[in-house]
Amino acid sequence: SETELSYERLLRLYKEVSGRSPSKGQLPFSTDWFMTWQPNIHASLFLNIHEYLNKAAVVDEIDTVIKAYQLYLEQTQVLDLEPMLSITRAWRLVKFVDNGMLTLTPCSKCGGHFVTHPHEIARHYVCGLCNPPARAGKGRSRGAIQVH
Repeated sequence: SETELSYERLLRLYKEVSGRSPSKGQLPFSTDWFMTWQPNIHASLFLNIHEYLNKAAVVDEIDTVIKAYQLYLEQTQVLDLEPMLSITRAWRLVKFVDNGMLTLTPCSKCGGHFVTHPHEIARHYVCGLCNPPARAGKGRSRGAIQVH
């Protein structure tokens, strides 16, 4: 757990701060959101871009996040995907990684690096693209990842 606060307290706090209820599912500041199938793919794309920029250029952290987010948006547009990450979620993702709550783990099948919890068994990790959930990518909604 990222905090000692109860879910109910977090929910009330979120409503008080944002003036609305959180989206269905996990609260936006939970690492769990990044573990679901499509969000994980989007988060992994963004974080790989972010990590590359971090290594390739010496810029302020916020500038790296902004540039990585711009490149993420460009990639989703080229792939005709609806972006799932907001700049806020992208920033939270970077903070979760900085705090050791999330990490990138290589897929044992394709070699791509995907967002996981740090305690994930890295040796046998298989990403959601190589092993998608049963119903993943079956929807026909525009901008969704399609599995063939």
